[in-house]
Amino acid sequence: MSRSIVVLTACGLALTATLFAQSNPIYVQFSPGSVKAALYKPDSGPAPHVAVLLIHRTANFLANPATRELSKRGFMVLAMNPRSDNNEAAVSFEANALDIKSGIEFLRKQPGITRLVLWGHSGGGPATSFYEAVAERGSTYCRGASKLIECDSTLDGLSKADGLILVDAHPGVSVNALRSLNPAVVDEHDPKKIDPALDPFNPANGYKDGASRYSEPFKKKYFAAQAARMNRLIDAAGAELKAMKAGTAPYPDDDVMVVTRFEGARLMELDPSIHHSTLKPQKLLKNDGTVVTQIVESVRRPARGYDRRNASFEGGARLMTVRSFLSANAIRARDALDEVDWCSSNNSTPCAVKSISIPILITAMGAHYFIRDSEIHYEAAASADKEFIVIEGATHGTPPCTACETTPGQYSNSQKNFFDYVTRWINARF
Repeated sequence: MSRSIVVLTACGLALTATLFAQSNPIYVQFSPGSVKAALYKPDSGPAPHVAVLLIHRTANFLANPATRELSKRGFMVLAMNPRSDNNEAAVSFEANALDIKSGIEFLRKQPGITRLVLWGHSGGGPATSFYEAVAERGSTYCRGASKLIECDSTLDGLSKADGLILVDAHPGVSVNALRSLNPAVVDEHDPKKIDPALDPFNPANGYKDGASRYSEPFKKKYFAAQAARMNRLIDAAGAELKAMKAGTAPYPDDDVMVVTRFEGARLMELDPSIHHSTLKPQKLLKNDGTVVTQIVESVRRPARGYDRRNASFEGGARLMTVRSFLSANAIRARDALDEVDWCSSNNSTPCAVKSISIPILITAMGAHYFIRDSEIHYEAAASADKEFIVIEGATHGTPPCTACETTPGQYSNSQKNFFDYVTRWINARF
């Protein structure tokens, strides 16, 4: 125990004492040096033969709740931070697949490991599904004139995983960006110049902090305007990229790109009636552990304070480069909600799952806004062995949404139920 604490302290991992009681994480360094991981093994019981790999586009996953929850259920877990760790401007989304490759190769060499499952939580969903799609189809998957950024042949020969679990995976950073940017911006250089007819924070359009309701005509106009603004940004970034290649841009390789009011204007966060449920009856894992099939409604609560967030630099603007924008934050669309060109970006879960054949479990958290998106992933998935289930009352990170409860403890078992269900799914196949 003391040895693991020394190792983790030396490596700067902020882990709690309770976590040490559940697992013995070991720091693992990869190349390039920004790629790092923590390896978790069960403290007792049989040696694991299934390994689970966690990774995100930019987030620190070294202490993700899945590390301790899965390791104490008998699995080896490798929680990775990619080369663009906590740095949106450093994102080369296609290259992140090479980091997953390093993690898979590492896990395949661990004694006793015979099966490997990719774990795609949130932004890890598009990252892991992209990797698997390329592993199954080769680099032809991420090339072509329709792609905003193409991969290269360095992604050929990736090793397939044995299974994929999507955990409240979003449809892509690109799609999140599309749906989060404020289309009322009139001047890209001045966030204060706003078209009031498109302003989601205008009470005349239906805004009320914590209780917004927008009309169908406004939503239709809004989603189309979001797509139009995203397409303009893509055109401008594409022109800059061409200028770099022609030698007429300030820099030959890349340049800074700041987009104002790029965050905090996602209508479904302000108005919970948008994407509020599944379209078809789907499985719901209830708090008492039973599973029912029904139209599943999200119990999420509307966001507050997003008018201030969207207008600020820290909360509303996004600092990127031209290449990181096109690689991970951009996607073509005609309508931000439904008419999206899913495969124009490589950062797109709905596109990737169409090319995946391994068993896939798609889960959505019942107190978040990805229920309908997760159903879309399920509908698009090509795997013969695929399953979709919603966890009642769970927040995006899997703990219960206490603010969503109508009675105390209504969703108290959400996290335990989720990890128990995932464990049974893995053990039934591997």
